[in-house]
Amino acid sequence: MSSSLALKILKSLNILYVEDEKNIRNNIEQILKLLCKDVYSASNGKEALSIFKKNNIDIILSDINMPEMSGLELSSEIRKNYKYIPIILLTAHTDINFLLKATKLKLIDYLVKPLNLKDLKNALLNAALEYKEQFEEIIYFKNNIEYHINKKLLFENSIKKDITNKELLLLEFLYENKSRVSTKDEIKNELWEDSFEATDSAFKSLLNKLRKKIGKESVKNISGVGYQLETISN
Repeated sequence: MSSSLALKILKSLNILYVEDEKNIRNNIEQILKLLCKDVYSASNGKEALSIFKKNNIDIILSDINMPEMSGLELSSEIRKNYKYIPIILLTAHTDINFLLKATKLKLIDYLVKPLNLKDLKNALLNAALEYKEQFEEIIYFKNNIEYHINKKLLFENSIKKDITNKELLLLEFLYENKSRVSTKDEIKNELWEDSFEATDSAFKSLLNKLRKKIGKESVKNISGVGYQLETISN
């Protein structure tokens, strides 16, 4: 895909920029306004999380070391419910521990400060392409049921269906691992932080609720092994 098309996509997207140093934030914010649709800025992760929850954010660009909530903590918090939104982190770190933590967050890129504007633009263009790919990705089930991944919306015959956050987490986990069978324990460990809440009855209840919304046959039970998502091509 050409860079001109990627730039066109980028200009239609909203970005959240997080940086605690005011002068840097003001300067980069002006550059972002030339590349993106709307630019939201915050001075720390806590403020950024509040903005993210109240606005339609398509891309996140965040510094790492900030007061109240770091860029890594912010990214981890967002990844709990939004696994596909493009995130770019800005850092002075090059140590192994940081790289390992960053890898787990499925970043689009991480850029070393001070920022090289060419590298920043390239990272943003890649984020725009990633957004487009995820935005257009739709999971199709039988009976005209669709799940739009980026929008986190479920439809049946083009009519929106209610789906809970926990049901979404289960659906997205099964989709991410659709090429294999996922065990019950593996799913429980992924969806519940508290092992006391991750009871067999809680799991069964959640699974049944999801099946009612996407079709019982859409989650196959491989006897004695685990569960696997069954989708159809569009």
